[in-house]
Amino acid sequence: MASQPVTVITGASRGLGRAAARHLAAVEGHLVVATARQAQDLEALRLEPDLAGCPIACHPLDVTDDHSVAALGEWLAERFGRVDVLINNAGVSLDRYSTSLLTLPLDTLRRTLETNLFGALRVTQALAPLLRASHAGRVVNLSSGMGQLAEMASGVPAYRISKTALNAVTRILAAELAASGVKVNAVCPGWCRTGLGGPDAPRSPEQGIDTVVWLATLPEDGPSGGFFRDRQPIPW
Repeated sequence: MASQPVTVITGASRGLGRAAARHLAAVEGHLVVATARQAQDLEALRLEPDLAGCPIACHPLDVTDDHSVAALGEWLAERFGRVDVLINNAGVSLDRYSTSLLTLPLDTLRRTLETNLFGALRVTQALAPLLRASHAGRVVNLSSGMGQLAEMASGVPAYRISKTALNAVTRILAAELAASGVKVNAVCPGWCRTGLGGPDAPRSPEQGIDTVVWLATLPEDGPSGGFFRDRQPIPW
């Protein structure tokens, strides 16, 4: 059994997931389980010089595949017996600002929801018993300001819908897991220089994951069921 917090991060081979894995392992001292669809994509993370000696385990995970998610859950249960932090970071954006909801191919919406919504829920459902086994379980859902109903606009409709739905899942999970002490929150990392955000974004991945790390390491009296950017609550 690991003595340090066990943190599972989906989509950890690049971007925000990789930055979160690096920080939580090297700075916070977590035992990070980094996951990605192709396990070999995680080797570069594990071999980073700054992470020498840091406890990072790599495991393949396709959040859209029931068997893949179940296999991760079984492996975690056998090896650690608990999960202290789950960061649902894996996500896709398959449409564009120029895409109209009136002409959006429904298959594009289905494929977006399969990863951004069903994937996050599928993983959380599978790991819920392990999160309950933690003394301080934390779930962090990577959302976006584009999913805010308070500021909803046109453009990238599939992505927007998926993040709005993920926000609803966050609220429901927070209520259902409250009695077990597991805290569930959503975060908007801002526009970051990642494969999804592009090279012109104003924030680095490290800046983007500051609130992610904060929510992953919340104290017992920390919030649950909230939506945050820069460590401050934002409207749904």
